[in-house]
Amino acid sequence: MPAPDFYFDLGSPYAYLAAERVETVLQQPVEWRPVLLGALFGLAGRSSWSLGDERRRRAGIAEVERRARAYGLPALVWPEPWPADYLLAMRAATFARACGRGREFARQALRDAFQRGRQLGEPANVWHAAAQAGLDPAEVERAVGEPELKHALRRATDEAHELGVFGVPTLAVGGELFWGDDRLEHAAARLRGA
Repeated sequence: MPAPDFYFDLGSPYAYLAAERVETVLQQPVEWRPVLLGALFGLAGRSSWSLGDERRRRAGIAEVERRARAYGLPALVWPEPWPADYLLAMRAATFARACGRGREFARQALRDAFQRGRQLGEPANVWHAAAQAGLDPAEVERAVGEPELKHALRRATDEAHELGVFGVPTLAVGGELFWGDDRLEHAAARLRGA
């Protein structure tokens, strides 16, 4: 069976929770696949819990923080504002993946965002994560403006949607999708049974 696909967006705190545990729980590497969560929401006719109703937003934040504690992760430091525009960061993640540094960049960026409160809508924070992941920030900055990279991210998002991905994090294991950081154990059980 090929490596499981791990679909993520750098603006998602649930993707952060999953990214910190996915390879440990599955006991194997995964293929890190950046997709645009906002575009997936649009394609599925959904919206984020973080937008709109303030009571729902507070409850969602509290739940993410509760899960982080339960998983033994550092206390979350929320970027301000959150959510923001992560398009540049997601293009950088797409470039990093093409360079073979996708996992390293994504983990660094997610930790910067949700452990250190760095706003990934700010280019300097994206370049910092790139450098920490072993990429040349100037090369990343040049690449994120290239039309082919923009199309690659859109194509990856559309292909994920066609497979049935409607949110992140999602793991694809042997044709079966597991949506949510709380589904990693189910995906691991599927792998063991394969």
